[in-house]
Amino acid sequence: MKRMKLGYFLTGFGHHVASSRHPDSIKAGGMNFKKTIEQAKILERAKFDFLFMSDSLYVDKKTHPDMFTFFEPLSLMSIIAMETKHLGLIVTGSTSFSEPFNLARIFSSLDHYSDGRAGWNIVTSGINATAQNFSGKKNVDHDLRYDQADEFVDISKKLWDSWGDVDSQNLHEAGKFLKDEQPKPINYEGEFYSVKGPLNIEQSPQGYPLLVQAGSSKKGTEFASKHAEVVFTAQNDIDDAINFAQNLKNQVVEKRGSDQEIVIMPGIFPFIGETRVEAEAHYKELQDLIDPEMGLELLSSYLGDSDLSGYDLSTPFEEVEVDKGNNIQSRVDLIKDTAKKNNSTLEDVMKHVAGARGHHIIVGTPEDVADRMEEWFTRGAADGFNIMPPLNPTQFELFVDKVIPILKERGLVQTDYNEGTLREKLGLSNIKIHS
Repeated sequence: MKRMKLGYFLTGFGHHVASSRHPDSIKAGGMNFKKTIEQAKILERAKFDFLFMSDSLYVDKKTHPDMFTFFEPLSLMSIIAMETKHLGLIVTGSTSFSEPFNLARIFSSLDHYSDGRAGWNIVTSGINATAQNFSGKKNVDHDLRYDQADEFVDISKKLWDSWGDVDSQNLHEAGKFLKDEQPKPINYEGEFYSVKGPLNIEQSPQGYPLLVQAGSSKKGTEFASKHAEVVFTAQNDIDDAINFAQNLKNQVVEKRGSDQEIVIMPGIFPFIGETRVEAEAHYKELQDLIDPEMGLELLSSYLGDSDLSGYDLSTPFEEVEVDKGNNIQSRVDLIKDTAKKNNSTLEDVMKHVAGARGHHIIVGTPEDVADRMEEWFTRGAADGFNIMPPLNPTQFELFVDKVIPILKERGLVQTDYNEGTLREKLGLSNIKIHS
């Protein structure tokens, strides 16, 4: 029987933009190392499939408070790997501000440390200001970023495959290295990169890390259909989500054949209460803590840095002039479509986007949250969900303590882990990238 996959999107204070202002949020947020380790262990006891960490490579006044100061995610995941046994470890790595050799080596190391539980969330870094931290003035154009990422991933796969079936112990015993061109140099010469290889770490338990992608633009979807095994997406409407999932899976079949499965996991933003009235109160409490200036700055960052300062908050959003610019185009379209359906004002959109960053908000009892998840899952809108609690630890604990038992009782999620690598635990084929 097919089951729902569950990921947890790690946060410090909480995913809501005002979470750090709430008196119940975790003190020190993303810098609270002990709390982070504790939560990873809770996730494993609850049988979550994986822990996911995003990354940000710049800080300014538009930065979410949770990303203002936090640990470098790959080094943190290496520590979490030592503290867990089954939990998948998915980490964001930028193709725009990294080099293939270094990133391939780091992810291979994480896969070794964790006995095959590593995943790479492949991003192209859509925030323009990031380039200024890497000796650039502006980011690479949107479509070109994906062309660059495509080459980056192809090189990474060749590097991971450079060891093939080479036995490093035999090389040591023979006293010969690169014997008969083993491991193999890749001698890659492309449009963006030149990499000789081979990689200086032998092949990891999975062959290479689980490949994950987040982005629903046309170019992003094309990229996902070629490379991704798990896709994170932001969807608010079930019919739109069903169409997205069907279209993407059809593209995967066209590019990679019917044997390749892909797991689609929208982010959900649950506000949970014992009653719906209590849940609505939790939601309103955090929404009212949003500072309007910061909220507009954050919304602006999603809208191609459009200038929103001259608009009254009561302006119908359809009258607001928006330029997609060079940012995350699928998110711009989602914001505009959702605002149009709901006849939203600028303030409505600002609070919705600032609060949940375009992800699907569920406000209700634990049963309400489980019902919504079951509906999306059974209708084919999602293969699972990336859980994004708005306030940490309270909403995180409510989801684990109240919603997870309902999902388990309904037979929707796993009650124990399968043995094997992260791919095997997710029911995906283990990659064999050498001949």
